[in-house]
Amino acid sequence: MSHNKETQMFNLRGVVALVGAERHPYAAKRLQKKFPSLDWRAVSSCNQVSKDAAILTLSESESELEGSFTIAVERSAAGPSITLTGGPFSGVIYGVEELVQNSQLETDGTVSLTTPRGRVTPDLTYRTFWTWDHSTNWNLEQIGQQEIGVFNPYGKPPGGFLEDYTRVVDFCSENRIGGIVIYGFLRDSHGGIDSAKKLCAYANERGVRIIPGIAIGAYGGVYWEGSSQYNLSTWLKTHPGTKAQTEGEIGFQIEDLDFPLSFPHSDYTVSACPSDPATMDWMEDSVAWLSDTFDIGGVNIESGDYGVCGCGRCVARRGDRDDPSRRQEMLESWSHADLNDNFPRLFETIKKRRPSAWVYCELQWDNLLDNESSKGLESMPGGAIYQHTVNRTYWDRVQNEISPDTLKRFPTASNTLRTHIGSQWSGDARTERYRNNAVDMMRLACNGFSLGFEGLTVWGEASPHHVPAELSYLAFSRFSFDASIDWEGFLRKTVAPLLGGESMAEEFLNIVEESDKVLSLSREELAGFKNRTLDCLRQAPSEAVNRWVWLAEHISRRELMVQHK
Repeated sequence: MSHNKETQMFNLRGVVALVGAERHPYAAKRLQKKFPSLDWRAVSSCNQVSKDAAILTLSESESELEGSFTIAVERSAAGPSITLTGGPFSGVIYGVEELVQNSQLETDGTVSLTTPRGRVTPDLTYRTFWTWDHSTNWNLEQIGQQEIGVFNPYGKPPGGFLEDYTRVVDFCSENRIGGIVIYGFLRDSHGGIDSAKKLCAYANERGVRIIPGIAIGAYGGVYWEGSSQYNLSTWLKTHPGTKAQTEGEIGFQIEDLDFPLSFPHSDYTVSACPSDPATMDWMEDSVAWLSDTFDIGGVNIESGDYGVCGCGRCVARRGDRDDPSRRQEMLESWSHADLNDNFPRLFETIKKRRPSAWVYCELQWDNLLDNESSKGLESMPGGAIYQHTVNRTYWDRVQNEISPDTLKRFPTASNTLRTHIGSQWSGDARTERYRNNAVDMMRLACNGFSLGFEGLTVWGEASPHHVPAELSYLAFSRFSFDASIDWEGFLRKTVAPLLGGESMAEEFLNIVEESDKVLSLSREELAGFKNRTLDCLRQAPSEAVNRWVWLAEHISRRELMVQHK
């Protein structure tokens, strides 16, 4: 991938003719909103431009890689002529963000810009947020917020789905995060088909892929909750003979989470037998309907991870490809044989309708180094994106044990990482959902890239109002797009301006790290952290105040909990 470090500088003032605005309306609106001092004139071609105007042309090239862009500048006496050429879907948006985020407004209304020379392409092609609808909280004024769970009802008002996810889309668009996986994409309680269509339209305009998450015969089908014929519970009520005969208790546990998870039985936890032809006919019809009805950017598919059907047909079909003893005591709660046998059919159904879709195949967690888990993957379709999930402890193992040649010998072609690091599925009783995981994001992106992974998926449910979450997201976005940048450069260019400068940023990070290092601190220790925070808050420039206020409240809340004891 190309990241030319050479830059070019140019100025815009007065009239700027904008060619391509009708084809790229959101990019045009972004420029007009950011640079109101310029007199933007939308024209259909350069022939309509007056001689004294600068020109900015927005164009898309299908021959370029998705997310790539080139900004070419020709200078003249009248002003520069800038041609921004982007790869399909998101390249123009990313190029405009390059202009927006690397500009300076002079006192006379002139806009000074610094941009890279040559083509810019992402190092990790597939950069994705992973979310559940019920625990994605980006509009913090809503009631009904949840922070953990997989079989949860939706407790927010019906409009809450769009209130949260349009904010997630805006952040992803501005920070070059390519897609958002959504489990619970379709529910009657948050608008069903209509809300889902609106979200897709909103995201596509901004260069962000909406990627519904589904499981084969599990996780509610493609319509997580509602009366739809594509909802699993609804369908099983009219096809009771296809219900799975689970081998054991429903659920799973995660080694790096410091408390047990509970899985109460409900309509959410039902599953269908993957060996029954009716199940797979229904699944194929469902993903065909999903692909035809919604302007989605892809689908995230797994085999279901909360139980495996142990009926006679399933046992015979799997043969010796799956060892049921591996699923005892929650060591594994899925079947790769089920995935191998059924994923290709769904993949082909989606790709037939949406050739450019990102179709993720979840290979479940903490098994990348296990040869047993890769059995049969040679027959899996080559165009899919294969997702290896790692928990914190296992990721440490992977970095120590995997070699740069491992993925070259792996049966699947496009391999990506997904992690529970930085989510509610990792850590002590507080979890890591609101912790500063920026260093982890850097290592996942940079080390993953050097090992040959092509993408990274991280959890994106917590609002960036929580500053550690914001810094973690920014580290994910910056290092996954350009793995050659260094930590010091990230701190200087991205973090310091948010917190009031380099010295204040250093103090902020120190306070966060020291105060969150252990679960229990004394009242005196917390008071010391609060006083340090308040000292910085008094000095903080306006753009940094809210982040220091967040830290003061965070420490005050912990102080109150200690007082209760």
